[in-house]
Amino acid sequence: MPAQVAVRGRRRALKERGLLGYLALGLSWGLLAFVLLVAALVVVVPAATGSTPYTILTSSMEPNMPAGTLIVVKPTDVDDIQMGDVITYQLNSGQSEVVTHRVIAIQGENLTDGERHFITQGDANSAPDENPVREVQVRGTVWYSVPWIGWVNNLVNGDMRAVVIPIVAVLLFGYAGWMLVTSRIDKRRSRETSATS
Repeated sequence: MPAQVAVRGRRRALKERGLLGYLALGLSWGLLAFVLLVAALVVVVPAATGSTPYTILTSSMEPNMPAGTLIVVKPTDVDDIQMGDVITYQLNSGQSEVVTHRVIAIQGENLTDGERHFITQGDANSAPDENPVREVQVRGTVWYSVPWIGWVNNLVNGDMRAVVIPIVAVLLFGYAGWMLVTSRIDKRRSRETSATS
């Protein structure tokens, strides 16, 4: 009789473990699908379309694009830019520092140089930007944004890259080692349990 109780207890434990195992497997697949979707939005789509990912660093575009939002900027002909579009532009032509703000006015027909100028303003700012944006400064319009992923983009591509990548690699190798060790321990316990039954 005690042997039957022990067998039933083991079967119940295996069923429960099986259910938890299936749940963990489902969560793992869901997480993998999420990571692949984010990777596609952040890496694959911009690379395939010639777009550029940037990170919003300030609160000037809140609430729609808070700090830490990753934006994908699509090259746009300046003639296609309209009032209300959100553009990314260089602060000074030829330099890498950029700003992303909304176009609130366009000047062009009456200017002596024949070039269009864009008056921009951050959504959270109370006044327009001090200097008009010239055509040569425009990098493109914001195509889409992904909240919070910008911080990850900055870690992987920014100044901290030399520190973050090795730390992540060590953590992944440590996790793989832990999985290997626990797998062997589970196999050994399984063999010992089946040998004593």
